[in-house]
Amino acid sequence: MTNLTVSNQTLALGFMLVIIALVIGYTEKLRFNKDILIGVIRAIVQLTIVGYVLKFVIKANDVWLTLACFLIIVLNAGWNAGKRGNGIPKAVQISLFAIGIDTVITLAILVFTGSIKFIPSQIVPITGMIASNIMVAIGLCFRNMKQTFSDRHQQVLEKLALGADIKLASIDILRDSIKSGVQPTIDSIKTLGLVSLPGMMSGLIFAGVDPVKAIKYQIMIAFMLLGSTSLGSIISCYLAYKQFYNEEKQLNVKLFS
Repeated sequence: MTNLTVSNQTLALGFMLVIIALVIGYTEKLRFNKDILIGVIRAIVQLTIVGYVLKFVIKANDVWLTLACFLIIVLNAGWNAGKRGNGIPKAVQISLFAIGIDTVITLAILVFTGSIKFIPSQIVPITGMIASNIMVAIGLCFRNMKQTFSDRHQQVLEKLALGADIKLASIDILRDSIKSGVQPTIDSIKTLGLVSLPGMMSGLIFAGVDPVKAIKYQIMIAFMLLGSTSLGSIISCYLAYKQFYNEEKQLNVKLFS
Protein backbone atom coordinates (compact mmCIF):
# COMPACT_ATOMS: atom_id res chain seq x y z
CA MET A 1 0.00 0.00 0.00
CA THR A 2 1.16 3.54 -0.77
CA ASN A 3 1.75 5.70 2.29
CA LEU A 4 -0.08 8.94 1.50
CA THR A 5 0.62 11.97 3.66
CA VAL A 6 -0.90 15.43 3.31
CA SER A 7 0.88 17.97 5.50
CA ASN A 8 -0.44 21.31 6.72
CA GLN A 9 1.98 22.99 4.31
CA THR A 10 0.51 20.98 1.43
CA LEU A 11 -3.00 22.04 2.42
CA ALA A 12 -1.87 25.66 2.61
CA LEU A 13 -0.46 25.44 -0.91
CA GLY A 14 -3.66 23.77 -2.09
CA PHE A 15 -5.60 26.73 -0.69
CA MET A 16 -3.92 28.84 -3.40
CA LEU A 17 -6.49 27.40 -5.82
CA VAL A 18 -9.27 28.87 -3.65
CA ILE A 19 -7.47 32.22 -3.56
CA ILE A 20 -7.32 32.22 -7.36
CA ALA A 21 -11.09 31.69 -7.47
CA LEU A 22 -11.58 34.50 -4.94
CA VAL A 23 -9.42 36.90 -6.92
CA ILE A 24 -11.28 36.13 -10.14
CA GLY A 25 -14.61 36.52 -8.35
CA TYR A 26 -13.59 39.88 -6.90
CA THR A 27 -12.13 41.16 -10.18
CA GLU A 28 -15.15 40.14 -12.23
CA LYS A 29 -17.63 41.16 -9.48
CA LEU A 30 -19.24 37.71 -9.50
CA ARG A 31 -20.46 38.11 -5.91
CA PHE A 32 -19.75 34.57 -4.81
CA ASN A 33 -16.70 35.22 -2.61
CA LYS A 34 -18.76 35.23 0.58
CA ASP A 35 -20.32 31.89 -0.31
CA ILE A 36 -16.91 30.42 -1.15
CA LEU A 37 -15.41 31.54 2.16
CA ILE A 38 -18.36 30.27 4.18
CA GLY A 39 -18.26 26.97 2.27
CA VAL A 40 -14.52 26.53 2.81
CA ILE A 41 -14.72 27.34 6.54
CA ARG A 42 -17.68 25.02 7.05
CA ALA A 43 -15.96 22.23 5.11
CA ILE A 44 -12.78 22.52 7.18
CA VAL A 45 -14.61 22.60 10.51
CA GLN A 46 -17.11 19.86 9.64
CA LEU A 47 -14.56 17.51 8.08
CA THR A 48 -12.12 17.98 10.96
CA ILE A 49 -14.81 17.12 13.51
CA VAL A 50 -16.04 14.18 11.44
CA GLY A 51 -12.47 12.92 11.02
CA TYR A 52 -11.87 12.72 14.78
CA VAL A 53 -15.33 11.22 15.39
CA LEU A 54 -14.79 8.55 12.73
CA LYS A 55 -11.36 7.77 14.14
CA PHE A 56 -12.95 7.13 17.54
CA VAL A 57 -15.90 5.14 16.11
CA ILE A 58 -13.70 2.95 13.90
CA LYS A 59 -11.27 2.27 16.74
CA ALA A 60 -14.12 1.42 19.14
CA ASN A 61 -15.75 -0.90 16.55
CA ASP A 62 -19.00 -0.83 18.52
CA VAL A 63 -22.36 -1.79 16.97
CA TRP A 64 -24.32 0.89 18.83
CA LEU A 65 -21.88 3.65 17.86
CA THR A 66 -22.12 2.49 14.25
CA LEU A 67 -25.93 2.58 14.39
CA ALA A 68 -25.78 6.04 16.02
CA CYS A 69 -23.67 7.32 13.10
CA PHE A 70 -26.15 5.75 10.68
CA LEU A 71 -29.03 7.51 12.43
CA ILE A 72 -27.28 10.89 12.47
CA ILE A 73 -26.52 10.67 8.73
CA VAL A 74 -30.09 9.67 7.83
CA LEU A 75 -31.65 12.37 10.03
CA ASN A 76 -29.45 15.09 8.54
CA ALA A 77 -30.10 13.89 4.99
CA GLY A 78 -33.85 13.71 5.59
CA TRP A 79 -33.95 17.16 7.15
CA ASN A 80 -32.02 18.77 4.31
CA ALA A 81 -34.03 17.00 1.61
CA GLY A 82 -37.24 18.07 3.33
CA LYS A 83 -36.14 21.71 3.40
CA ARG A 84 -35.73 21.58 -0.37
CA GLY A 85 -39.40 20.66 -0.55
CA ASN A 86 -40.38 23.90 1.17
CA GLY A 87 -44.09 24.45 0.66
CA ILE A 88 -44.94 20.75 0.35
CA PRO A 89 -46.77 19.54 3.49
CA LYS A 90 -44.92 16.81 5.45
CA ALA A 91 -41.88 17.12 3.18
CA VAL A 92 -39.43 16.45 6.04
CA GLN A 93 -41.34 13.40 7.28
CA ILE A 94 -41.58 11.99 3.76
CA SER A 95 -37.86 12.56 3.19
CA LEU A 96 -36.90 10.90 6.47
CA PHE A 97 -39.07 7.88 5.72
CA ALA A 98 -37.83 7.49 2.13
CA ILE A 99 -34.15 7.92 2.99
CA GLY A 100 -34.38 5.70 6.07
CA ILE A 101 -36.17 2.81 4.33
CA ASP A 102 -34.06 3.08 1.19
CA THR A 103 -30.75 3.20 3.07
CA VAL A 104 -31.65 0.23 5.27
CA ILE A 105 -32.68 -1.87 2.26
CA THR A 106 -29.54 -0.99 0.29
CA LEU A 107 -27.18 -1.65 3.23
CA ALA A 108 -28.95 -4.93 4.04
CA ILE A 109 -28.46 -6.16 0.47
CA LEU A 110 -24.78 -5.16 0.46
CA VAL A 111 -24.11 -6.81 3.83
CA PHE A 112 -26.02 -10.05 3.14
CA THR A 113 -24.38 -10.47 -0.27
CA GLY A 114 -20.95 -10.03 1.31
CA SER A 115 -20.16 -6.88 -0.65
CA ILE A 116 -19.36 -5.05 2.59
CA LYS A 117 -19.00 -6.02 6.24
CA PHE A 118 -20.98 -4.62 9.15
CA ILE A 119 -18.05 -2.68 10.58
CA PRO A 120 -17.91 1.11 11.08
CA SER A 121 -15.08 1.66 8.60
CA GLN A 122 -17.36 0.36 5.83
CA ILE A 123 -20.91 0.99 7.07
CA VAL A 124 -20.47 4.68 7.93
CA PRO A 125 -18.89 5.83 4.62
CA ILE A 126 -21.30 3.76 2.52
CA THR A 127 -24.27 5.10 4.51
CA GLY A 128 -23.07 8.63 3.80
CA MET A 129 -22.76 7.93 0.09
CA ILE A 130 -26.22 6.38 -0.12
CA ALA A 131 -28.03 8.97 2.01
CA SER A 132 -26.39 11.98 0.32
CA ASN A 133 -27.30 10.80 -3.16
CA ILE A 134 -30.90 10.03 -2.15
CA MET A 135 -31.07 13.46 -0.48
CA VAL A 136 -30.09 15.20 -3.72
CA ALA A 137 -32.51 13.07 -5.75
CA ILE A 138 -35.44 13.78 -3.41
CA GLY A 139 -34.64 17.49 -3.43
CA LEU A 140 -34.82 17.50 -7.22
CA CYS A 141 -38.06 15.50 -7.13
CA PHE A 142 -39.71 17.93 -4.73
CA ARG A 143 -38.60 20.98 -6.67
CA ASN A 144 -39.83 19.54 -9.96
CA MET A 145 -43.11 18.34 -8.48
CA LYS A 146 -44.02 21.67 -6.92
CA GLN A 147 -43.15 23.62 -10.06
CA THR A 148 -44.97 21.20 -12.36
CA PHE A 149 -48.10 21.13 -10.22
CA SER A 150 -48.04 24.93 -10.33
CA ASP A 151 -47.62 24.99 -14.11
CA ARG A 152 -50.19 22.25 -14.85
CA HIS A 153 -52.73 22.74 -12.09
CA GLN A 154 -55.42 23.70 -14.60
CA GLN A 155 -54.89 20.42 -16.47
CA VAL A 156 -55.10 18.52 -13.19
CA LEU A 157 -58.37 20.28 -12.30
CA GLU A 158 -59.82 19.36 -15.68
CA LYS A 159 -58.88 15.69 -15.24
CA LEU A 160 -60.46 15.66 -11.78
CA ALA A 161 -63.62 17.27 -13.20
CA LEU A 162 -63.82 14.50 -15.79
CA GLY A 163 -63.80 11.85 -13.04
CA ALA A 164 -60.11 10.93 -12.78
CA ASP A 165 -58.79 9.93 -9.35
CA ILE A 166 -55.86 11.86 -7.89
CA LYS A 167 -53.26 9.34 -9.10
CA LEU A 168 -54.52 9.36 -12.69
CA ALA A 169 -54.73 13.17 -12.63
CA SER A 170 -51.14 13.39 -11.34
CA ILE A 171 -49.46 10.50 -13.17
CA ASP A 172 -47.61 12.65 -15.74
CA ILE A 173 -46.28 14.90 -12.97
CA LEU A 174 -45.27 11.85 -10.94
CA ARG A 175 -43.31 10.37 -13.82
CA ASP A 176 -41.56 13.65 -14.66
CA SER A 177 -40.64 14.23 -11.00
CA ILE A 178 -39.24 10.72 -10.50
CA LYS A 179 -37.23 11.05 -13.71
CA SER A 180 -35.81 14.41 -12.57
CA GLY A 181 -34.50 12.77 -9.40
CA VAL A 182 -32.92 9.76 -11.09
CA GLN A 183 -31.58 11.44 -14.26
CA PRO A 184 -28.38 12.96 -12.74
CA THR A 185 -27.33 9.52 -11.46
CA ILE A 186 -28.04 7.96 -14.85
CA ASP A 187 -26.02 10.71 -16.59
CA SER A 188 -23.06 10.25 -14.23
CA ILE A 189 -23.05 6.48 -14.76
CA LYS A 190 -22.95 6.95 -18.54
CA THR A 191 -19.65 8.84 -18.26
CA LEU A 192 -17.91 6.58 -15.72
CA GLY A 193 -14.40 5.82 -16.91
CA LEU A 194 -14.71 8.12 -19.92
CA VAL A 195 -15.04 11.50 -18.25
CA SER A 196 -14.91 10.87 -14.51
CA LEU A 197 -12.90 8.57 -12.26
CA PRO A 198 -15.09 8.59 -9.13
CA GLY A 199 -13.78 9.22 -5.63
CA MET A 200 -13.93 5.67 -4.30
CA MET A 201 -12.16 4.20 -7.31
CA SER A 202 -9.52 6.94 -7.33
CA GLY A 203 -9.01 6.58 -3.57
CA LEU A 204 -8.42 2.84 -3.85
CA ILE A 205 -5.96 3.33 -6.70
CA PHE A 206 -4.15 6.03 -4.68
CA ALA A 207 -3.94 3.55 -1.80
CA GLY A 208 -2.24 1.01 -4.04
CA VAL A 209 -5.16 -1.32 -4.85
CA ASP A 210 -5.10 -3.09 -8.22
CA PRO A 211 -7.07 -0.83 -10.65
CA VAL A 212 -9.12 -3.82 -11.85
CA LYS A 213 -10.27 -4.54 -8.28
CA ALA A 214 -10.95 -0.83 -7.76
CA ILE A 215 -13.13 -0.86 -10.88
CA LYS A 216 -15.19 -3.77 -9.50
CA TYR A 217 -15.83 -1.80 -6.30
CA GLN A 218 -16.83 1.23 -8.36
CA ILE A 219 -19.25 -0.82 -10.45
CA MET A 220 -20.82 -2.07 -7.22
CA ILE A 221 -21.15 1.54 -6.02
CA ALA A 222 -22.73 2.54 -9.35
CA PHE A 223 -25.33 -0.23 -9.00
CA MET A 224 -25.93 0.80 -5.39
CA LEU A 225 -26.43 4.49 -6.16
CA LEU A 226 -28.64 3.90 -9.18
CA GLY A 227 -30.87 1.52 -7.24
CA SER A 228 -31.08 3.68 -4.12
CA THR A 229 -31.78 6.97 -5.92
CA SER A 230 -34.46 5.27 -8.04
CA LEU A 231 -36.17 3.74 -5.02
CA GLY A 232 -35.85 6.93 -2.97
CA SER A 233 -37.32 9.04 -5.77
CA ILE A 234 -40.24 6.65 -6.24
CA ILE A 235 -41.08 6.44 -2.53
CA SER A 236 -40.85 10.19 -1.94
CA CYS A 237 -42.85 11.13 -5.05
CA TYR A 238 -45.64 8.64 -4.42
CA LEU A 239 -46.00 10.01 -0.89
CA ALA A 240 -45.53 13.68 -1.78
CA TYR A 241 -48.03 14.05 -4.61
CA LYS A 242 -50.90 13.23 -2.26
CA GLN A 243 -50.00 16.29 -0.19
CA PHE A 244 -51.19 18.50 -3.04
CA TYR A 245 -54.76 17.35 -2.43
CA ASN A 246 -57.07 17.88 0.53
CA GLU A 247 -59.13 15.25 2.34
CA GLU A 248 -61.92 15.59 -0.25
CA LYS A 249 -59.43 14.66 -3.02
CA GLN A 250 -59.49 18.23 -4.33
CA LEU A 251 -56.38 20.03 -5.58
CA ASN A 252 -55.09 22.43 -2.96
CA VAL A 253 -54.45 25.50 -5.11
CA LYS A 254 -53.31 27.46 -2.04
CA LEU A 255 -49.95 25.70 -2.34
CA PHE A 256 -49.30 27.54 -5.61
CA SER A 257 -50.33 31.02 -4.52
